[in-house]
Amino acid sequence: MNYRTGIAIHGATHQDGMEPPVHIWVPSIGVTGMLFYTGDAFPDWRGDMIVASLRGEQLVRLTLDGQQVAREEILIHGIGRIRDVRQGPEGIIYLAMDGDARGFDGDPTPIVRLIPTGAR
Repeated sequence: MNYRTGIAIHGATHQDGMEPPVHIWVPSIGVTGMLFYTGDAFPDWRGDMIVASLRGEQLVRLTLDGQQVAREEILIHGIGRIRDVRQGPEGIIYLAMDGDARGFDGDPTPIVRLIPTGAR
């Protein structure tokens, strides 16, 4: 589905010779980037998938059990459209925000850094 109009892009949800998705969002959150967390800053997240979204304006943590999603947690919501998510060498997570949202129009792309609070 086109997440702006709600109109179907095509009629098929599955196709012969292709694996179906393991996890979907309806409506689409507009996934823009993802990573498997391998750092030490957030040890409880190690091995989890961190997903950034434009339309959903959220950062989502997916805990996996093998190839299945066991748990979905929204880490951040409503701070603006997230263009990408990356893990720095020190294990800190960085978000590239959409420069057109939340008053950033024309400014350089804001980078948000997530750091642990010290509580585990």
